[in-house]
Amino acid sequence: MSISVTDYTRELPVVEGRPKAAELDATIAAPLDQFPSRVWWIAISITLSFLSIGAFCIGMTLYKGLGLWGVNQPVSWGFDIVNFVFWVGIGHAGTLISAILFLLRQRWRTGIARFAEAMTIFAVMCAGLFPLLHTGRQWLPMYLTPYPNQHGLWVNFTSPLVWDVFAVSTYFIVSAVFWYVGLIPDLATLRDRTTSKIKKTIYSVFSLGWRHSNRHWQHYERAYLILAGFATPLVLSVHTIVSFDFAVSVIPGWHTTIFPPYFVAGAVFSGFAMVQNVLIFVRQAFNLKHIITLDHLEKMNKVMIVTGSMVGYAYAMEFFIAWYGGNQFERFVFLNRALGPYAWAYWTMVSCNVIFPQLFWFKKIRRSIPAMFAIGILVNIGMWFERFVIVVTSLSRDFLPSSWGHYTPTLYDAGILLGSFGLFFTLILIFVRVLPVVSISEVKAVIEGGQPSHH
Repeated sequence: MSISVTDYTRELPVVEGRPKAAELDATIAAPLDQFPSRVWWIAISITLSFLSIGAFCIGMTLYKGLGLWGVNQPVSWGFDIVNFVFWVGIGHAGTLISAILFLLRQRWRTGIARFAEAMTIFAVMCAGLFPLLHTGRQWLPMYLTPYPNQHGLWVNFTSPLVWDVFAVSTYFIVSAVFWYVGLIPDLATLRDRTTSKIKKTIYSVFSLGWRHSNRHWQHYERAYLILAGFATPLVLSVHTIVSFDFAVSVIPGWHTTIFPPYFVAGAVFSGFAMVQNVLIFVRQAFNLKHIITLDHLEKMNKVMIVTGSMVGYAYAMEFFIAWYGGNQFERFVFLNRALGPYAWAYWTMVSCNVIFPQLFWFKKIRRSIPAMFAIGILVNIGMWFERFVIVVTSLSRDFLPSSWGHYTPTLYDAGILLGSFGLFFTLILIFVRVLPVVSISEVKAVIEGGQPSHH
């Protein structure tokens, strides 16, 4: 009687089955050639309705002012900054999957990297909206950037929001270039296989004369490697700078050195959860189960275990630092978070970010599509509440009880939040109809008999 033994030294196949290169071209490019399905039209009508609600609320905000929001004294930062930090965090997973995993030569990134990169760009676009609205005078955007020193003036140069402009705009530009460079071989493939003259012209322009020659591949790999090396520090630097918005103040609960690694871990955590949630729909809708495999999703779940545990450790360390530091104001802030008027938000955060992700330790749950989808949604809910807890609880209970106040968001706050999700998913739905959601060239490079020089 023979007993089968699993060989753990052998890497699992990145692409299930043995598809030929031409079959991969047809499978990945199929959504671009077919007329949109009824499900796609229903989905985009829902997202556009959300976007319309958000656009109406933004329009009313521009017309009547920030008084429509729930922000007031002492809580002068509300949903706008919460949403900003949340969407910047969502944008981190794309660069991590693409750049860092590429530098580490992780083959499993090939099926999910393109989609993650696109989500990064869309999430940063959603995030960039909120600081502009928060300024209150959107017709003066120049005040968010350093004013030229020819006049001896530095307008608002000391504002933390200026650092965000530097960091987020740099991150957006590098991510967009990184995404576009990875698209060039695929655009050339689409150019060669399309029969539409209009599409062929568009693909020809954006493929920059790509001919799949050995010389082109050499230059491409060198450029892609340099961009990956340049983008990797941005994953750490961008959210570190966002955390400095809080840490440079003297507000209890913000003035702490744990914020930079804490924010980065949380950003990667929430970003992976969002990427995974959308990928589950994509692999089902476009028949990509053999390319975006269950093994890919399981590896993402393992990353979420690690980052979720880091976030849980950060929560515990915040309480330890408050106790060990002996600062009575700091101690009060954290006790107030857990037991005060916003305790419901705090325990929602802890449950979604710390407790539920620990279920991924069980392989059965880690490989279950409904379970990982539900936990991914809970993680994103929890990470949004984490930003809410950090922003609101620290401001609502300051040094003096005479300046305490309760923050109550308005319908306009909720409408703009809903509109940001509408914008994000509308861009996602347009992306899956106009560009390949999976990198054709990278997937072909890792199949059996693929060109090894591509990696």
